[in-house]
Amino acid sequence: MKYYIRKTDELKNIKDRKSLIFLYKTIPGRIILKLITKPIFSTMMEKLTNTKLSKIYIKKFIKNNNINMNNYEKKDYKSFNDFFTRKVNKSKRNQKSTKNQLISPCDSKITIYKIDKNLTINVKNSKYSIKNLIKEEPNDKFQNGICIVFRLCVDDYHRYHAFDNYEVITSKKIKGLLHTVNPISYENYKVFTENQREVSLLKTENFKEVYQIEVGALNIGKIHNKTETKYKKYDERGYFSFGGSTIILLFQKDTVKIDKDIENWSKKGVEVKVEYGDIIGHNIKIN
Repeated sequence: MKYYIRKTDELKNIKDRKSLIFLYKTIPGRIILKLITKPIFSTMMEKLTNTKLSKIYIKKFIKNNNINMNNYEKKDYKSFNDFFTRKVNKSKRNQKSTKNQLISPCDSKITIYKIDKNLTINVKNSKYSIKNLIKEEPNDKFQNGICIVFRLCVDDYHRYHAFDNYEVITSKKIKGLLHTVNPISYENYKVFTENQREVSLLKTENFKEVYQIEVGALNIGKIHNKTETKYKKYDERGYFSFGGSTIILLFQKDTVKIDKDIENWSKKGVEVKVEYGDIIGHNIKIN
């Protein structure tokens, strides 16, 4: 797979880590996978990365992932997980948009998909039922709507923010496994409906009702959502513990128009690299 970097107009290959190739492409790896995708493994990893001793991995992680620390708040990190959930320097992210513009809630690689008339989504040749994804009967208004998948990698900023002014109408946790959200897992596993996740129905100011789903991943024991029910655009909504993960937004028909470049790259099966605050679309006038 490839991904496109908007800021630098570059097309790059996604390099699968050797450890993931072993786990998902070999028989011994798949045996191990059955154990480490259990939530207890990620809980243990979170406890380990919360220890003071885990600080020794920070410098190497920054170097290996080419992370520019000037983009983040300066502080003395108490553990690796404290570093991993670091806060961004707000001056390094766009926080200016009109009310009708849709912003990315996080740093990620994004892809858009059509929600068909049967309320299913075709992700990398795997059919996902909206009903199975959110574990409830979806409103028919989501037929022919838009699904946006924001895939966070380990080098990304792992906090996420409100993409519009909104109120949380309902919220629930769904138990499951914790597969990697790297595309290498898509061939054999329906990760978005198998993994642990939290589902919220949002009443937004400019995009009607939207479902937001935070999906846990390998090495992520926790999705940390705030308990407030009302958010202003750019407010922090929550964060993921160590690992990479995914946010999914489901929009009703005729509520949002995604930027043409993202739409075109998605049709080619190419993810687009964006940052929190980047404008990625706009609302369609609501009558």
